[in-house]
Amino acid sequence: MGCCCGTGSGSTYKITVIPGDGIGKEVMEAALRVLDASNVDFDYTFADAGDEQLEKTGVALPQETLDMVKKSQACLFGAVGESAADVIVKLRRELDLYVNLRPVHSYGKKGRFGDVDFVIVRENTEGLYSGHEEYTDEGATALRITTRAATRRICEFAFNYAKKTGRSKVTAVHKANVLKKTDGVFKEVFYQTAENHKDIESNDFYVDATAMYLVTMPQNFDVIVTSNLFGDILSDEGAGIVGGLGLLPSANIGDDNGIFEPVHGSAPNIAGKGIANPSAMILSTVLMLEYLGEQDEARKIEKALIDTIDEGKVVTSDLGGSSSTMEMAEEVARKLGEL
Repeated sequence: MGCCCGTGSGSTYKITVIPGDGIGKEVMEAALRVLDASNVDFDYTFADAGDEQLEKTGVALPQETLDMVKKSQACLFGAVGESAADVIVKLRRELDLYVNLRPVHSYGKKGRFGDVDFVIVRENTEGLYSGHEEYTDEGATALRITTRAATRRICEFAFNYAKKTGRSKVTAVHKANVLKKTDGVFKEVFYQTAENHKDIESNDFYVDATAMYLVTMPQNFDVIVTSNLFGDILSDEGAGIVGGLGLLPSANIGDDNGIFEPVHGSAPNIAGKGIANPSAMILSTVLMLEYLGEQDEARKIEKALIDTIDEGKVVTSDLGGSSSTMEMAEEVARKLGEL
């Protein structure tokens, strides 16, 4: 069950593909169509996970799927619905994918600003998303975990990513004035890490102030490093700034594995209508290609998508057009072929 495309670097990459639920299947089909037009060879293995899988078998993430992801060089993930905690959150934890990378970039004319270009580096394994919750007589409690080791490695990643990509500033986002111990540790370790990267500017903001600054002066941000919950919320705000969730990709990266997915969910309200914006999924393949070292092909796909969005002739309705998901993908693939 593979697809080999073009000649590329001569390597054939083993990729696990998890379409998931709802529009996850539709945007995945679109993204694979674009990859088919690239000069990189892929061997795809398709795997099941999500709400539909849970309904059919009683298990949202089969062990077989987890094993496939572990053995592959990368994984493309579409979207799941209510079973997200049992699927993507579990995959992140099982594979120790401690980085959630979410680029926020202005494309076309849809966003509020035309010059936004920052990246959110979100710690992916701790915080409130650790899932340590319990019911009490009064309601429920949740345990918020922050360790120095996990904070140090996410901060190191943020500074190294800034250097690698030619960025000049890393901003820590926290709430240490209220969460004095957990976010106090996060802030302390951030500045300890910054001491080892003095060629990169460092500063910090409270999360509520950051939420305001993102809608008043998003151009002032370059790389944001933050905890799990804050990163999840701020990246959705970032999507609103640049034109919607259909434009935000993400990468889950660890020392040995990578999973690449759009930020949006399964969107059951539009599933099956063929109108979902495939851009976030296509941009997630760009992040995957970067991860695999295929920088040139990543830039070509990104350019083909940007040109398609900028022209505005063959785009989905959320981008101001009337084309279907696959029509837009075909246009991106055509432009990629010309490159």
